Parts: sequence; structure tokens; C-alpha cells
Amino acid sequence: MKRFLTMMLVGIAMNAMAGTDDYTNMEPLKLTVPEMKAELGTVTNEKYDLKALALEAPTPKMDFDFFKSKTNPDTKPYKFMDDMTFVGVPLFVAGIIAKSEKTAFKQQTKHSLLTHFKTSIDDYTQYFGPALTLGLKLGGMEGRSDWPRFFASAAMGYGIMALLVNTIKYTAKEMRPDGSSANSWPSGHTATSFVGATILHKEYGLTRSPWFSVAGYGIATATGVMRVLNNRHWVSDVLSGAGIGILSGELAYALSDIFFKGKGLRRNDIPGMASVIDHPSFFSISMGLGLGSRDLDFGMKEYGWSDDLHLKFQAATAVGAEGAYFFNPYFGIGGRLRVKSSPIKGWDKIVDFAWEDVASLYDEISQLDDEDLVDIESTIDDIDFVIESDHLTEFAGDIGLYFNFPLSNRFALGSKLLVGRSIMQELNLDAKVAGKEYKEGDEPLKPTGNDYDIEWDYFTLGGNKTWKFGTGISLTYAYKQNFSWKVFLDYDVSRKTYTMDYNYGGFLYAMFPSAFENMSEQDYKDYFIATKSIKKTMHSFVLGGSFCINF
Repeated sequence: MKRFLTMMLVGIAMNAMAGTDDYTNMEPLKLTVPEMKAELGTVTNEKYDLKALALEAPTPKMDFDFFKSKTNPDTKPYKFMDDMTFVGVPLFVAGIIAKSEKTAFKQQTKHSLLTHFKTSIDDYTQYFGPALTLGLKLGGMEGRSDWPRFFASAAMGYGIMALLVNTIKYTAKEMRPDGSSANSWPSGHTATSFVGATILHKEYGLTRSPWFSVAGYGIATATGVMRVLNNRHWVSDVLSGAGIGILSGELAYALSDIFFKGKGLRRNDIPGMASVIDHPSFFSISMGLGLGSRDLDFGMKEYGWSDDLHLKFQAATAVGAEGAYFFNPYFGIGGRLRVKSSPIKGWDKIVDFAWEDVASLYDEISQLDDEDLVDIESTIDDIDFVIESDHLTEFAGDIGLYFNFPLSNRFALGSKLLVGRSIMQELNLDAKVAGKEYKEGDEPLKPTGNDYDIEWDYFTLGGNKTWKFGTGISLTYAYKQNFSWKVFLDYDVSRKTYTMDYNYGGFLYAMFPSAFENMSEQDYKDYFIATKSIKKTMHSFVLGGSFCINF
């Protein structure tokens, strides 16, 4: 008021000065200050319910009332089926189907699978969900449940998960890929991570923001991927573990709905999130079956081989994460990350073929008559084939345009146009051989008494980095609160150069050192290593399903 009056005085004075130079005739300035009276009144706003806003955004206060039951008014009790999406069931079944990836290893009497990727981050990320949930609750941010109801739901979730995982583990007795123990399927780390993600989803993803669900399930997915990269689990173990984790968390909250009814509820779910018209933006985790081009023919007969080395691959397993932000119900932009691995059919064919060539090579080097030829296997004490990578694996990242065509409030067709980059991880079979050195020139060959132990790249197959283009169609069904199912058929095309290296005589250099001591490295490669590249346009189809968090 003082500033207002001062500005008024200045304005009047300036106007007076500008209007006349004669100050003698001016009337004295009189100011009238209105009487002001302080009163208590009621503020109304037709747009906002201030009481509701106060509940929506309370001042956060630390909450340590672990044993005190608190129920907010106007919270709606849940029914058993409100919490059950059953998304864990198809994930668990997908894990059973994907167990066929292990058949390649049963064809060899001795083998091991090793990878160079090592990290311990997955030992900690499995607890991301409960850690964030506890932090938010301790910080005073109200979630779905009060402390007693939350503790009961979490305890039941982890209890159900532990019972299912350990019962299956020690009944199935599946060997881990690194051969360390026979308790591989399903993955306990992945199950633990997805239980925590489901708890975070229930407490804050449904009641506060879907981004909590995206964070929880995203970290859980990364945990499962790291378990595979760490060589501790097969893809099938991770898929089944994820299914058990989600199913256990949902079942625990459904049981709490029966035991507690409406008691201990602090917040209801965010309303109006089921429509694929109003909320087409999504984050999804998908699993599918890769079809399309599944053979490579290197035509090795022209090199004097007894076989063309026609490689065939089993149907690929495709796991991915995808998301898109829509500017309106019809158009958006987004991206996709996908790992697609294709196991080779029949390691035994490759190994047997190599043994034939090694035996003939031994015959040529020893220059002995057939009756004096020493069996090649008698010169070897131990042989092990070390599979550095048992799949031809493609890592692909894509970005592009996404389209949504609503059919109703719950159904929508989708499509996309993507461009991306494809990176191949080579399929690699190493060999480890130990035995006795032999002295060249004696007939028959005699061992020198010296031992050798050598490991070399036995068979490798890889593809170059290329650009790829893709599209696809999908059908989305909005099933539950900000949750939907999606079935899809994706198509991708790329032009790749595949290179095969086959070194079948790696151990002969160690077995017959005197025979190879004067051989140059280039001569060795020319004589023992077969290399060939072929170009092929690869057409890939992925048929699968995904569960989506809509926002």
C-alpha cells in the first residue's frame, strides 16, 4: 500500500508539472485512504477441490510408525482379482520353451561354456525395488499401504518366491552354463529382482506415477541380462525367474486384499489409466521367437573339404525393451533395444568334421605307412572344447516413428517404422588340448617326454556391423490399471557379411614342435586355417508378446 501511494503521488506530481508552470493556483493535494478491515473468509475454486489437493500433495514427513495401522478415508478396498494380471505365467512358460537352447551342449561328452563378461552389479540391483520403496516410505511419501500391510505383502511375496524357486531348483537340477552347480533353473536373482519391482509397482507405480514401474521393471530386466552375461544362467532361467517373481508379488498383494480388506490403505490407484486412446505412451518388456533366414552356406568343397559347411540355426530367442512417447492418440516417437540369439544346430558335426581333417593331417605330417600309423587320440591326454559363445547373437538398437490406431477404449492396433544399428557377437568355439610332444623323424614317432597344453580359436563365425530397417504390427489390449498386453509381429532386414574362420590344426604346432619350428606364421595360416566370407540379406521375423506400462 505504501508503494502504491508513493507511485500515485509521483504520478500526480509529474502530471501537474507537465500541465502548467504556475504553481500558485494549485489546490492542496488531498488523499483519502480507504478504511481496511481484516476478516476471515472462505476461499472457493470451482476448478480444484482444495481438500483433495491437500491430500494429493502433503508435506512429506518422516514416517517411522512401523506398527501403527493408518487408513485414509475414501480409499477403496481391493478385490483379489484386482491385483492379478497373470503376466508371470506366460513368462514362466516361455522359460520352459527356451530350455531347448541347452540341447547343443548335451551332444558333447566334454565341454564348458565361458564368457569374458564379469560383474557383481547384479548382486545389488536385485534389491533395487524394495530399497526404493522403503526409502520413499521412510521419507514420508504415502504409497498404497501403511507399514503393517506393506510388511505383510512384502514378506508373503518373498516367501512365495523363495518356496517356488528353491523347490524347482533342487527338483529340476539343471546345470549352470559355467558348470559350477546343478541349480540353474530358475534364476533366483531374477526372481528376487522382479518381486521387488512388483512391490514398487503396486505401492507407487499404480498410485503415484507409472515411472516408478518403469524404473523397477527396467532394473529387474537389466539384472536378468547380467545373470546371462555373467555366465551364471541360461536365458530360460531368467525368463522363468521373472515369471515367478511377478506372480509371487501379485499373489502376495492379492492375499493381503483378503486378509486386510480396506484396512491399512493410504492411496487408491490413479484413475482413468486403462484407455489406450488417452494413454498410448508405453514402456514394455518383450519376449519372442525369431524366424526367417536361418542358414549359412560357405561352400567349402571348392577348398577341398569333404563338406560344404552348411550351417543351420535353431529358432532364435528374442528379448527386448521398447518404449514410445505419443504426442497425441495416434503418433509418437520411440525406440527399441533387442537381443536376439540363434543357437547353432549340432556342435558334434563341426567337431567330428575337424577330427577327420586332423587325422588326415597327422597322417601327412608323420609320413608313416598305414600299418605304422599311431592313432591320433593316443597322443592326446586331454581335450576340451570351450564355448566362448554358443549363439550367433545380434544386439540391435532402433529409433523411429510409432503409430497407434484405437479400435476402442481397450483395443488398439499399432505400427512403426524404425532404423537402427546391428552388432553381431561372434559364435566362438575354442579348443584346449593337452598331451605329449613328439619328435619328428623317428619311425614310429616317439614322445619326447615334454608335456604341452594349448588353447586356440577353433571355430569362429561373426558378422559385420550394419544398418538395419524394420517395421511391425501389434495389437494392444488395456487389461488393468496402466497395464496392457501386446502381441506383435516385427520384421527387420539387413545386409551382412559373415566371416568364418576354421583352425583345425592348432594343437599340432605344440605336438610336433620340431616339424613347425621353421614354418612362418603366414604359412601356418595358409595351411591350417580356412577363412571365407559370404554376403547375405537377412530377413528376420519376431513373433512374440510383451507386457506394457502405459503412462
